[in-house]
Amino acid sequence: MKTLTVELGARSYPIHIGPGLLADDKLLKSLVGADQVLIVTNETVAPLYLKHVESAYAERKQRSLVLPDGEQYKTVDSFVQVIDELIDAGFHRDSCIVALGGGVIGDLAGFAAAAFQRGIDFLQLPTTLLAQVDSSVGGKTAVNHPRAKNMIGAFHQPVAVIADTETLRTLPRRELSAGLAEVIKHGLIVDARFFAWLESNMDALLAFDGPALTHAITRCCEIKAGIVAEDEREQGRRALLNFGHTFGHAIEALGGYGRWLHGEAIAIGMCMAADTSVRLGWLDSRDAARIRELLERAGLPTTAAGLQVADVLDRMRLDKKAGRKGLRVVLLRGLGKAEVAPAPDDAILREAIAGSLAAARPVAR
Repeated sequence: MKTLTVELGARSYPIHIGPGLLADDKLLKSLVGADQVLIVTNETVAPLYLKHVESAYAERKQRSLVLPDGEQYKTVDSFVQVIDELIDAGFHRDSCIVALGGGVIGDLAGFAAAAFQRGIDFLQLPTTLLAQVDSSVGGKTAVNHPRAKNMIGAFHQPVAVIADTETLRTLPRRELSAGLAEVIKHGLIVDARFFAWLESNMDALLAFDGPALTHAITRCCEIKAGIVAEDEREQGRRALLNFGHTFGHAIEALGGYGRWLHGEAIAIGMCMAADTSVRLGWLDSRDAARIRELLERAGLPTTAAGLQVADVLDRMRLDKKAGRKGLRVVLLRGLGKAEVAPAPDDAILREAIAGSLAAARPVAR
């Protein structure tokens, strides 16, 4: 087991990475001090891992809530279901929500923990690659609004993150690829050497190679933990983690939070951001081609047929990162050199978006 720490003073917490951790009752017990435990999971994950986690907390007052699976259920209604469960069970402030699942469950359960009685503990047990490398770390919790991704939420740090790498072996190939989008993003924003490592090791990652996956997860968590420790509430450098997301979130919303998985939309968004960077003269077109090639090797889409440029721009302007100074986007000055910048002229954005709305090429699943 590898352990990293997100250094946030009194709110610091560990990230444990390794195989078989969900079966380690001693570890699970040690990270939760509350007397009452609500495990929130979904219909896909529950048959695989819920009994393991329930057994760890058998001596506590315990409830489990199994929700439908999918981004389309990351809603205010689902949030209310979690709150209803806590109230119906008579849970009080000395309680903990255990988020067992992917990014949707982690974000949703974390937001409920942030809101219930003004904040209770929660533990992240991410079971997808995307959640292990990104959404489970950093304390961002939220649900979606029909018109905008993650518009309703709060910053609320977990007590710990346990990334059991064995859970990745049950992932469908499409879900693994979606997680690899966020892995690639970490290399693009701050670590060109890691991006090059991914180019050399993509086949191993797609083959569920344990050491390769552990290295990728650990490096992503190191990068994110360092950025979060420096800028917990996204007032500055943490915004770099949104590379591709302003474009990608617009694509997700236009697809009804179901046509594209989060990582797929982010892959398309990263291509749009890279193309924008090229058009501004910031990024060499050969590097943009490397980005697109690696995403496609990972089994990810790089185009989104059927959308309109104007619709994507309109959704981007609803992005939660837009402020009084207008829309801001994360662009590249080179591989591993991301920068937050005011959005360029609409003409440049339109050209970059249009380039990724061409007829989509088939992607291997």
